[in-house]
Amino acid sequence: MSERMLAQFAEHLDQLKQTDNYRSFRKLHHQGAAIHLDGQKLVNLASNDYLGVASDEHLQAQFLATYQDYLPFGSSSSRLLTGNFAVYEMLEERMGELFLGRACLLFNSGYHANVGILPAICDGRTLVLADKLVHASIIDGMRLAAANGTKCVRYQHQNLTHLETLIQKYHDDMSIDRIVIVTESIFSMDGDATDLPALVRLKATYPKLILYIDEAHAIGVRGQQGLGCAEAFGCIDEIDLIVGAFGKAMASVGGYVICHQMIKDYLINTMRPLIFSTALPPMNVAWTAFVLDNIIGMTAERNKLQMRHEHLIMHIKSLGFECPSDSQIVPIILKDNARTMRATDELTKQGFFVLGVRPPTVPQNQSRLRVCLNSTISDDEFTQFCHAIGQLT
Repeated sequence: MSERMLAQFAEHLDQLKQTDNYRSFRKLHHQGAAIHLDGQKLVNLASNDYLGVASDEHLQAQFLATYQDYLPFGSSSSRLLTGNFAVYEMLEERMGELFLGRACLLFNSGYHANVGILPAICDGRTLVLADKLVHASIIDGMRLAAANGTKCVRYQHQNLTHLETLIQKYHDDMSIDRIVIVTESIFSMDGDATDLPALVRLKATYPKLILYIDEAHAIGVRGQQGLGCAEAFGCIDEIDLIVGAFGKAMASVGGYVICHQMIKDYLINTMRPLIFSTALPPMNVAWTAFVLDNIIGMTAERNKLQMRHEHLIMHIKSLGFECPSDSQIVPIILKDNARTMRATDELTKQGFFVLGVRPPTVPQNQSRLRVCLNSTISDDEFTQFCHAIGQLT
């Protein structure tokens, strides 16, 4: 690459630095639920380890003691070649049982799922209506679907009146066979929850609708068994595609979709990220299955998380900060990039690791602190954190 080309990239990086939008990796050392950064021990409020599973050494030791038989650390192939192992099918069957007998299909990540499902099920006679703030992986899936001739339209965030207006506009169009409604159950940046029963009612009214719900931040933390918002709202059977990720509350790797068996078979035959990816390591899948059986009983942790959230929301709003959260993801919207990054530094000095989120991850002038609560935070740490927020400038 020529010096001239490198200079163009360097110029772009300089622009990011000048707008307080430059990113780099941090040299972190993990010790249980805490993080060490530059020699300082910090309470971790930036991780998606909502139930403390990733930092639970006892649970990990129990898993290793349970799986004493040999399991490969690599699959060496896609599942359609030689990479299908019994442990994959065991996990899919267990997920299917929990999700009321529906089919389950595993993926390498939630990103793989969202990038691959929409292009597979959509064509030139399909319309996608997606919430304005859906995750980047869904946006990329929509872009790939658009290459197949799929029309993609975004509705105003959480505005179901606007969504129904769009449905009414397109539902009687004879050139459209399917309308796929795509949203997250818990949004990753605002932490707000979608009214899934309202979407189910829309589906009952308009026959062309297919519901596609991303539960990445709800699996483990919502519902009696931690199966997500679809379980909490009692509408598992009414949602056509329930997509989730094992890399957050479940502290593993991979993604999944809960769907009709026919759709599972169709995806196996048409979904490119599944067909052309080496399958997940069997040992990782075994760990996911082990965690799944454990999170079902983590009711106390889920209740603690909910109480922490309610307390923190009240405190943040009493300080005059904007906060739309309905979940364990609690944004403190400061709007300005520089102020946001200054606030992260102030909290670090107080012993708390909280990340600032800036555009393009969030819209312009919506920079924020993204607080990720977890059930391992002690009462003293939580009280100290609330005090530290009150000292932000």
